Amino acid sequence: MDKERVPRPHLPPETLSHRVIPDQERLTAASETLRMLADPTRLHILWVLTTGEADVATLTDAVVASRTAVSQHLAKLRFTGLVNTRREGQRVIYRIRDGHLVRLVQEAMNHADHSVTGEPPHE
Repeated sequence: MDKERVPRPHLPPETLSHRVIPDQERLTAASETLRMLADPTRLHILWVLTTGEADVATLTDAVVASRTAVSQHLAKLRFTGLVNTRREGQRVIYRIRDGHLVRLVQEAMNHADHSVTGEPPHE
């Protein structure tokens, strides 16, 4: 068993939650992910990708930004491993990397909704 993981006998191995000790490597990796989410355009791009794949034109329309700006943000997201790509003819199709990131983006937007609307927090 990985020494960094906290034993979790009550959880199935396919669980979506990983109980880990926050060592420096994990803290740095998490901080870098959150840094990528800290830009409103990148967060909006990722939020759009939580519902499925999209090409640059679709993302440009969705986030109402220039194609150049969206392309630059996508390059950063791809470089940091938050999005993957595949080719479909001449188009490059983007998709969010994994379910953890999908849930992180969705929860960030849920948290923001509470902040904006004043809805009380919940578990």
